[in-house]
Amino acid sequence: MVSGEGISGRLEWKINVSNGTSKVLEPEKGLAARLWQKLHSMIFLKIWRLFVESWKIGVADPKKFTHCLKVGLALSVVSLLYYMRPLYDGIGKNAMWAIMTVVVVCEYTVGSTIYKSINRAVATIAAGSVGVGVHWIASHCDKEYQPVVLGASVFIFASTATFTRFIPTVKARFDYGAMIFILTFSLVSISGYRVEDLVMMAHQRVSTIAIGVSLCILISMLLWPVWAGDQLHNQTISNLEKLAFSLEGYITEYFSNEETTKMPEENLNKKLQGYKCVLNSKATEDSMANFAIWEPSHGRFYFGYPWKQYLKIGAAARSCAYCIDNLNSCIDSKMQAPEALKQHITENCTELSLCCSEVLKELATTIKTRRRSSNIGFSVDKMIFAVEDFENALKSLPRDIVLQLSTVENSVDNRVEKLENPNQATLLEVLPLGMLATLLMEIVARIEQVVQEVDKLADMAEFKIQKEKKLQDIQPTQNDNQTNNQGQETMKTVEEV
Repeated sequence: MVSGEGISGRLEWKINVSNGTSKVLEPEKGLAARLWQKLHSMIFLKIWRLFVESWKIGVADPKKFTHCLKVGLALSVVSLLYYMRPLYDGIGKNAMWAIMTVVVVCEYTVGSTIYKSINRAVATIAAGSVGVGVHWIASHCDKEYQPVVLGASVFIFASTATFTRFIPTVKARFDYGAMIFILTFSLVSISGYRVEDLVMMAHQRVSTIAIGVSLCILISMLLWPVWAGDQLHNQTISNLEKLAFSLEGYITEYFSNEETTKMPEENLNKKLQGYKCVLNSKATEDSMANFAIWEPSHGRFYFGYPWKQYLKIGAAARSCAYCIDNLNSCIDSKMQAPEALKQHITENCTELSLCCSEVLKELATTIKTRRRSSNIGFSVDKMIFAVEDFENALKSLPRDIVLQLSTVENSVDNRVEKLENPNQATLLEVLPLGMLATLLMEIVARIEQVVQEVDKLADMAEFKIQKEKKLQDIQPTQNDNQTNNQGQETMKTVEEV
């Protein structure tokens, strides 16, 4: 039985169940209430997800969190130009230019901060000087021709500065400065037409910009500095290690079967997909190398360190990564060689991949320690010998394939019939292995190119030779210790007698 009663102007519906109990049905919410509840839950969920992602970013790289603190500190300090009356009276409303400078110039790395600071300071001084000069020329003309002179100067200098931004050298190092030159010169030229004391205005703006630039450089260098050179150095090391792990992992996966032990999927994916980071690293390396050139001497890196050579190492590493990418497509191809054929070269391919991986790891260690490794020559020779063994294994492959095909044919087909063209079938069977062999040899050739580029870096940066203890140096010391111990025991025996 269903009943409805009015309670304080509302309807309350009850359902009487057969067992004597009753259940109250709440009235359905309106459309606006439902929309508000849904919108509220979505907003709260997005805010929570944003907080979780921000927390993960801060935990993964605490330097990003400290960079935020440095920007806040720089803005707080430069805002004193407004809060302190003596400073405000000396600089005036142009103090806002210092705040704008801090917001624009304060970057994540020291190199990028110095790059923007120097470009902004030089461009501001140059544009201000040219603007004052143009204003002086215009002031000596008739009043009617002054706007024409100023407008023509803006057109000429702005067009010329914009064209220089297309020049590769200027684009790489002075693009930001060219943009600031256009902005500052236009503001000085236009505002100078209505301002009486243009020199004082230009002087105050240059002063405030110099204050903001100096403050940003000091804070970025003294408080938890993040050097672009260190990041480029570490990324180059990481890329070589990722190439080594990817190459070793792909060869292991290609020649693995169900009986062999397999590593967890997460670890395997990290090893196999590492080369993709190398393929996408060009833009990052170019920007970091450009910023590292501006950085002063710090740690193990001096001013004028050959950062451009890291770009050549990165280019050689990417060429090697392209071959590994093709190796990946070869492994995922539907056309695969029989297991019996793989077994013929499994040992040689695995040995060759291990040798290549060893060379890449040795190169990464050389760059990391900034010391010439005495084992790199031995590792390269070992890799070359592995290539020769691999070629010898491939030379003996066709004869085994013909024998294998004839055996399989006789065992499967009782009718003694031969293929019309067994060599064509053999070629189709060998084709995947031929592609694999070609890629491995090409990888070896490109690894040798990486070795040459690292050797050039060692020469340019004057890497020291790594000192290693040899067995011949250790044995004489052990023999001397044994002789000394025997002499001491003989002296004790003589004393006892």
